[in-house]
Amino acid sequence: MMSAYRVLTRWWTVFALAASLSLLAAAHAFERFGGLAPCNLCLKQREVYWVAVAIALTASLWALVSRASRGTPRVAAFLLFIVFLTGAITAGFHAGGEAGWWELPAVCSGGAGEINLERLAALAMGTAEVEPIVACDAVTWRFLGLSMAAWNTLIAAALAIFSLLAAKRPKDARAPRG
Repeated sequence: MMSAYRVLTRWWTVFALAASLSLLAAAHAFERFGGLAPCNLCLKQREVYWVAVAIALTASLWALVSRASRGTPRVAAFLLFIVFLTGAITAGFHAGGEAGWWELPAVCSGGAGEINLERLAALAMGTAEVEPIVACDAVTWRFLGLSMAAWNTLIAAALAIFSLLAAKRPKDARAPRG
């Protein structure tokens, strides 16, 4: 168990990269194959994982190119902690809005946005396809009683905790200098 912890914390950026890419792939699969259109807050939650991919990929490549026998840089793990914590807060805000604990911004209900006169004219003439507005407070998928935003809150919080552990890994988790 302790050796798995050491490997996980030493090479956390590789694991974080795999986790972030897997979560993005799952979100796109739900959209493409499940027919679940994302709302504005869902797209904001995806942005967090794209930032995590950029950080984790850069740190992992740096570790490979520099032949880092001590694992990936701990500063990258700390940056991932901040990114995943941001994702957990964003997803928690979304999940709370879905549960009715607070009001979500007007952007989430289609009340704000860019007005395109050509698009409005095409809609009035009946030549444009009507795109449904996806409200952020509408839960379209649940598993074990939790919405997708609630699951994302739990996953992002777990990734943030692992990132913090990797950033603060003890000296015995690092490979000896040699």
